[in-house]
Amino acid sequence: MNDHLVYVVIAIAVGIATGLIFFLFYRNTLKSQREDVQNLRATILEEARKEAETLKKEAEVSAKDLAYQLKVEAEKELKERSREISRLENRLRQKEEQLEKKIDQAERRDAEFNRKERELTARERGLIDKETQYANLIKEQTLALERVANLRSDEAKQEIFRRVEEESKFEVAKLAKKIEDEAREVAEKKAKEIISFAIQRYSSDFVADATVSAVSLPSDEMKGRIIGREGRNIRAFEAATGVDLLVDDTPEVVTLSGFDPVRREIARLSLERLVHDGRIHPARIEEIVEKVKKEVDATIREEGEKAVFDLGISGLHPELVRTVGRLRYRTSYGQNILQHSKEVAYLAGMMAAELGVDEKLARRAGLLHDIGKAIDHEVEGSHQEIGGNLAKKHGENDYVINAIVSHHGEVDVNCVESALVAAADALSAARPGVRKESIENYLKRLGKLEELALAFNGVEKCYAIQAGREVRILVKPEMVNDDMSSMIARELSKKIEQELTYPGQIKVTVIRESRFVDYAK
Repeated sequence: MNDHLVYVVIAIAVGIATGLIFFLFYRNTLKSQREDVQNLRATILEEARKEAETLKKEAEVSAKDLAYQLKVEAEKELKERSREISRLENRLRQKEEQLEKKIDQAERRDAEFNRKERELTARERGLIDKETQYANLIKEQTLALERVANLRSDEAKQEIFRRVEEESKFEVAKLAKKIEDEAREVAEKKAKEIISFAIQRYSSDFVADATVSAVSLPSDEMKGRIIGREGRNIRAFEAATGVDLLVDDTPEVVTLSGFDPVRREIARLSLERLVHDGRIHPARIEEIVEKVKKEVDATIREEGEKAVFDLGISGLHPELVRTVGRLRYRTSYGQNILQHSKEVAYLAGMMAAELGVDEKLARRAGLLHDIGKAIDHEVEGSHQEIGGNLAKKHGENDYVINAIVSHHGEVDVNCVESALVAAADALSAARPGVRKESIENYLKRLGKLEELALAFNGVEKCYAIQAGREVRILVKPEMVNDDMSSMIARELSKKIEQELTYPGQIKVTVIRESRFVDYAK
């Protein structure tokens, strides 16, 4: 028990001693840490004070630099503004001086204007007085002239106008002749060379095709077989071909009548085969007509392809090729249209080659220029308009279309090739023996030519010669001079173009002759 108490006391004593030791150590440690903290605080404060002083110095330096820069910039801007103000003041001073000068000039001009206005007013009064005097004087002179000449003033004016008109016509005719002569000196020679060269290079035979289809019969007995019992054969033939069959008193001949030349050709070939075969009845007629239609269609296509191949034309629409082939069965004044179109294509192409323009385009347009004639009886309108629409429908270019619609002068040409096609068309139609017309139309045209020529003042006689392709006019030399003769020829040509329809071209020749005869006795 005592030992246990001793152990307890010892333990308590050891614990007190340990706590005391720990307390003393902790107090010394805290004291040391407090001293370290105070030293660190003093160090931080000292560094902060030094850094603050450094920043303060740097700020003072920066502020001084900034202040200096601002001062320099302010002084510079002040100098610039001072110079600008000086310039403005100088300009303002100069403008003031100019304004003062202008004001002085305006005042002087105003004074001068007022002076001139007063002078003009005075002069105007004087002119009015003189005008009144002149009017009275003119009136008196007019009355005196009327008494002397026995003419009223309106009659005198008409006489003056008439003389002025005659003199003006003379001057216009003289100037027109001069211009025409100058143009012809350059153009006529070259044009003749080109045209003559083209004609020499292309030579073609011309055969006037008949426009009436007639079929010869071996005997008049065949007419009865063609008509058939109660006319059934002729009705079947007309229904199958669409062509009228005329059986008259003409021996051993029957006539086919129809507006469509292709149908008329089919009818002619069919009738010739029926006559040769001898078996004529409705079934046989229909059979033969169908066979001939196929053969004619093949011929049309072959003719079109041959024409295109001969001319070296490519890319033509198949429908246009077929329509070209149909021209084989069309005639104009007895001239075959396909032959005419091919000749126009050749001539236009040769002239285009001579001029250095598009030869292929000229040939293409020349072949197609009359294509409207293949269908002009089926559609309303002129063959130029129909042909132009057909070419446009099948994708031809604008130059070809223009050549088609302009080759008779109704539309202005837009390229050289169109003019060449028109010239080639006139050449082909005007060559001797190419076209023919009825005696009635021929006589009417001759009479109209002479009537138009005799309507001009100063024309003494007129003669239509060379089958109506030339008209020669004799004028009175005392009434018409050379320049007026040229004007008569030109105006008559225009009237002929406007009022007459004719194949080819008509030459107008005006002849003025003066004869002086005397006798020595």
